[in-house]
Amino acid sequence: MNRFRPRDTRTMTAQRSPASTPGTRLDFLQIRDMVIPGARVLDVGCGDGELLSLLEATRNVDGRGIEISQLGVNAAVGRGLAVIQGDADSDLSDYPDDSFDYVILSQTLQATRNPRQVVEDMLRIGRRAIVSFPNFGHWRIRGQIMFRGRMPVTDNLPYAWYDTPNIHFCSIRDFVEMARGLDAVIERAEALTLSGQPVQVRAPWWFWNLFGEQAVFLLRRR
Repeated sequence: MNRFRPRDTRTMTAQRSPASTPGTRLDFLQIRDMVIPGARVLDVGCGDGELLSLLEATRNVDGRGIEISQLGVNAAVGRGLAVIQGDADSDLSDYPDDSFDYVILSQTLQATRNPRQVVEDMLRIGRRAIVSFPNFGHWRIRGQIMFRGRMPVTDNLPYAWYDTPNIHFCSIRDFVEMARGLDAVIERAEALTLSGQPVQVRAPWWFWNLFGEQAVFLLRRR
């Protein structure tokens, strides 16, 4: 697939969301559909293991996870998952090349100290990387900064500026530029609503930068 370029006329085609499983985050279902059955998967910042558990149940993956919170590790292990305590910023460098088919970072990119290095490590240790994140270029966020002159607080970014775990916000455009800098191929991209449903409109990528509240990208090395 050709490289995804920020200034071309390519459109991102949102695909119809699969039937949702009660209680499952809809963005997790988008990620699930990017993973082939039987794959080796590392879920970075896996929290309580909900996504990893979904992938094992529906994709029969050989799943592993790392999570910085001990409470999260305990909850994931309680689900019967192979999860260890670790930090994406410092511990991914310990994994050898091509250890996994997919390395997933879901709603965690903005909380890492060095997002570019984290994604670079993901592409090194995995044949493909899946990254989801809140889109800081969404019109509601722009409006709060422009008209209120304050750091935005939304349902997707609910923390005040002084107690947020998020330290590196980015927009869809920012992420595309970073992927280009890493010479990564964007195989698939989805713009999502707050609930995790794909935005059901065919439009150029810049449209998603304005109206997508979240995004999910599937990357591979060139």
